Amino acid sequence: MNQEITKVPEKPPFDRSSSQDSLDELSMEDYWTELENIKKSSENRQDQEVVVVKEPDEGELEEEWLKEAGLSNLFGESAGDPQESMVFLSTLTRTQAAAVQKRVETVSQTLRKKNKQYQIPDVRDIFAQQRESKEKAPDGTNSQSVRTDENKHQGKDDQDCSLVVGEKELIPLVSEEVPASETDINLEVSFAEQAVSQKDSSKEKAQKSKDRDASLPNFRLPKDKTGTTRIGDLAPQDMKKVCHLALIELTALYDVLGVELKQQKAVKIKTKDSGLFCIPLIVLLEQDQKKVPGTRIPLIFQKLISRIEEGGLETEGLLRIPGAAVRIKNLCQELEAKFYEGTFNWESVKQHDAASLLKLFIRELPQPLLSVEYLKAFQAVQNLPTRTQQLQALNLLVILLPDANRDTLKALLEFLQRVIDNREKNKMTTMNVAMVMAPNLFMCHTLGLKSSEQREFVMAAGTANIMHLLIKYQQLLWTIPKFIVNQVRKQNTENHKKDKKAMKKLLKKRAFDREKYEKQDKSTSDADVPQGVIRVQAPHLSKVSMAIQLTEELKASDVLARFLSQESGIAQTLKKGEVFLYEIGGNIGERCLDDDTYMKDLYQLNPNAEWVIKSKAS
Repeated sequence: MNQEITKVPEKPPFDRSSSQDSLDELSMEDYWTELENIKKSSENRQDQEVVVVKEPDEGELEEEWLKEAGLSNLFGESAGDPQESMVFLSTLTRTQAAAVQKRVETVSQTLRKKNKQYQIPDVRDIFAQQRESKEKAPDGTNSQSVRTDENKHQGKDDQDCSLVVGEKELIPLVSEEVPASETDINLEVSFAEQAVSQKDSSKEKAQKSKDRDASLPNFRLPKDKTGTTRIGDLAPQDMKKVCHLALIELTALYDVLGVELKQQKAVKIKTKDSGLFCIPLIVLLEQDQKKVPGTRIPLIFQKLISRIEEGGLETEGLLRIPGAAVRIKNLCQELEAKFYEGTFNWESVKQHDAASLLKLFIRELPQPLLSVEYLKAFQAVQNLPTRTQQLQALNLLVILLPDANRDTLKALLEFLQRVIDNREKNKMTTMNVAMVMAPNLFMCHTLGLKSSEQREFVMAAGTANIMHLLIKYQQLLWTIPKFIVNQVRKQNTENHKKDKKAMKKLLKKRAFDREKYEKQDKSTSDADVPQGVIRVQAPHLSKVSMAIQLTEELKASDVLARFLSQESGIAQTLKKGEVFLYEIGGNIGERCLDDDTYMKDLYQLNPNAEWVIKSKAS
């Protein structure tokens, strides 16, 4: 039975001199106008590439999921001793373990049906160790009794204003004019565990019955004395573990909330291997790095943003007003021919043309900027019940994006925020910008998505709100949750114990002096550094190390300031922001410390670490 789309009566043209974001079709106007502009520009470009997305067979989705989660050795041809994954599994929360167990069971049943001659571990054996233990969270708290202060804020967090299509309530549009509430975002406890806690709470029903308003909370990161960890702060080996845990946590969160999480995979992609437009990001970056070594964001992308900014961000209707379609097509062809030669005349590119080219670049990536694998998961964020949970899911999804996609997305969101900062003159509020950019990020032509009018309306409201959240909360979304960092620390600790035990057995077999080994195993700095003092080294910058007394108030910024205040050596030529203090070894591979890290608290968390000052490029 077809649902009717609730039509809103026609109103006078939108007065863009007003800064208020309407909650009806007037704020949706920008979305539909942008969609129409996209369709017109597509008519002039017939050389678009195609991504074929394979529908997974039974169990295939779960098998791929386990590979992405770093658990491929539990099944199939690569199946081995499940003990190899025991360390990893032992660090999981209750909800994370349930998500893994559900997928292992599905794969096991599928393989048995197909009569595969692979070793298929019994799920009960895989999780036996966890059932026998007390299921403790990485910070030592009992995961079955996890209850947080997050519930205090749910009345505030779940307030918004909804659109209705037929009988279906859509994710609400949000206004920037209503004073926003302030809410601490809890990064210390698993998001899925928090969701379970909230579902168990009697407050959940009360939340849903409350009147909703249009405010978005001002989420804040609570102060963490051991320091906030952001994407880019960890060593690659630890970041890989973070990604495995983020996928499991995201899946657990969606499972708890009853939202389907389906990953897709591009199995056949016809793409160009050179040029600027319709080129995979990875290929484009490889091309660009030959010109500018180390670049992480496509050069054409950077140049288009630069050109838009040269014209001034106060231009009214910036990003909303399109360039002429024929002119855009000609500029594309000219850029393809002359950009890398350095002969393209950028003075001939009008500001609105540059904005249209930027959107075209994003839209015509062979795979979406939000990735084929996770585009649907980003879209599904609109189905999560509270703003907090939507933000948590977006945080995990940003972590899961490939590096090239994540870096380019970050550059885009930072640029969009600069546009919004000039909203008093350019009349482009966060919602206006979100409406214009959402079709370019979410309606990827290469996936061949065909939509009914109703589905398009649902997608418009939902994706515009997701775009709004990405812009508004971008500073939070590049943060790695503390509970995941703690799980990585626990994995490293357990692996170190395992390796140490194996080494001792090896030494015993080879009749080495075990006492000598144990002496060497102790930190070399422990012998000559008094209790309560850390030794800070800067091997690439100075031959001399600094002994620093730990105090309750000593921060990472104080250590750096002391190093930079030295009157001799290379420290004299360095400035704040060029070098950073790192925590290396112990229960972490490597971690760049933020300025507000309290050194004594971190030392207590990782007493075996070394402390090194270096640049991020070192």
